[in-house]
Amino acid sequence: MRKPLLAAAVVTAMVPALLVGAPASAATATEYTVVAGDGVSPDAATAAIAAVGGTILSRNDAVGVYEVTSTRDGFSSAVAASDNLIGASPRRAIGFAPSVEKPIELPIGPAPAAGSSAAAKSAASPSAAVSSAAAPKPGKMDPLDDRLWGLTMIHADLARKLQKGNRGVTVGVLDTGLDASHPDLAPHFIKRLSRNFAADIPDVDGPCEVAGCVDPVGTDDGGHGTHVAGIIGAAADGSGVSGVAPKVGLVELKGGQDSGYFFLDPVVNALTYAADAGIDVVNMSFYVDPWLYNCTANAADGPEARAEQQAIIVGIQRALNYAHDGGVTLVGALGNQHDDLGNPRDDASSPDYGTPSYPRDIDNADCLSLPAEGDNVIAVSSVGPSGAKAAYSNYGTEQTSLAAPGGWTQDLYGTPQYNKTTNNVLSTYPLSVLRASGAVDADGNPTTSSVLKDCSSGTCGYYRYLAGTSMASPHVAGVAALIISQYGNNDWKRGGLKMNPDAVRRILFQTATEHACPKPRLRSYAQEGFSAEYDAYCDGGSKFNGFYGHGIVDAYAAVGGQ
Repeated sequence: MRKPLLAAAVVTAMVPALLVGAPASAATATEYTVVAGDGVSPDAATAAIAAVGGTILSRNDAVGVYEVTSTRDGFSSAVAASDNLIGASPRRAIGFAPSVEKPIELPIGPAPAAGSSAAAKSAASPSAAVSSAAAPKPGKMDPLDDRLWGLTMIHADLARKLQKGNRGVTVGVLDTGLDASHPDLAPHFIKRLSRNFAADIPDVDGPCEVAGCVDPVGTDDGGHGTHVAGIIGAAADGSGVSGVAPKVGLVELKGGQDSGYFFLDPVVNALTYAADAGIDVVNMSFYVDPWLYNCTANAADGPEARAEQQAIIVGIQRALNYAHDGGVTLVGALGNQHDDLGNPRDDASSPDYGTPSYPRDIDNADCLSLPAEGDNVIAVSSVGPSGAKAAYSNYGTEQTSLAAPGGWTQDLYGTPQYNKTTNNVLSTYPLSVLRASGAVDADGNPTTSSVLKDCSSGTCGYYRYLAGTSMASPHVAGVAALIISQYGNNDWKRGGLKMNPDAVRRILFQTATEHACPKPRLRSYAQEGFSAEYDAYCDGGSKFNGFYGHGIVDAYAAVGGQ
């Protein structure tokens, strides 16, 4: 999910502090995403927006979502009071920076205490920085594939004997971008279909890299999207790593800011475009800002906040339905808040942008984490290399569809592999982002054990270990692409192999490896150094439960392997 949990290093995008003495005023132009009411025509919606003092910058009539700017005080209240509009979600205040630091990656959890047996075991076999790769082991495609425990866990190494993926099957990476210059992504990057829906916002992303603040497709100044893309479809070409579906087409759908924010308007536009462009699978490793949970009637929220969240719920759900009805298989990360989404804990992090956050009691009856809890989304929890649910991963019988490798540093407690960077997921990463963070020096050599370098192709590629449900979701998206490659029907009008998303979902669920709840069902993570807040109860049987859903995704079984 957006802000994936990182074990080996913490990469934080610092957002400027709130400007003291610079409050918003009637003269300050603010951007909003406005959602029209159900059944309201585009003409009626645009007239209503104008009537309350808004100017439309862009419009998505297919789902009734509009990017709007206004200088009116109380614009959100006026929108909420309109019979033809549901609510307005502020996207940014021009010249007004939020007061929070926005991390792209968060630490997974505490390191073992100094002097503990776990710390001693970890220190006995430290991970060394690796600047080049060894020759691949027999049966592996690429030099670093023997480090991809996730591919082995889901039997993707076996699946590729039957199906490596078809370039006519396209996977949209709805994320911070995609570094198409990376040697493992360049061979199957489809530039003609790729789009940028999220212009840089200097307040949160820093100075724009290009004039106009719209980064060209094929770039990624956040790094997260490039990592996700490699898990899905890094090329099997004798260098670096290979992905779950190493021959499918990769499409950049930039809907996230460089800093890791994902706002309503870019996400909606990316989803509707995916359907219109005939993209087969879309991966969504994020939640939509600024609310961790969008609630329709939370007692702590004022009228404007309620209307805003209602607008987000309606806007995202319309876009998800539009994409699904247009033939897109939707896969999403379940989240990294170690929450039972059927009985979530209080939320003190929202809103995470624009105005100060405040504590809210989250009621499952009227609160949703989006897009993971949206209709038609295959929501994925995260496991470590042992198959245990990662401490950070969200879970719950109402929401969990499947489990997949997402990484967890503190997995394998009591063994020499405990607390290792290599318990996380290795994938492609942009050199520019690594240099900016100091993870690679001026000579192009990694400075940390979480980064690897491979030059087998003649062009050096860089790879980073990360962990989170952000990494689990693309494993499932890759398998979905393999299923369409194996069983899809030719549809030349829509550009290649196509398959009903419901049929893809059925195969994913039916072929997943069943995984029973742990014994005892109440999983404590105390031995790994986590507080009782992380304790998680696994409800359900071996065929379906709150930790694993229908099971751990199985690529080999999904394409007909026995």
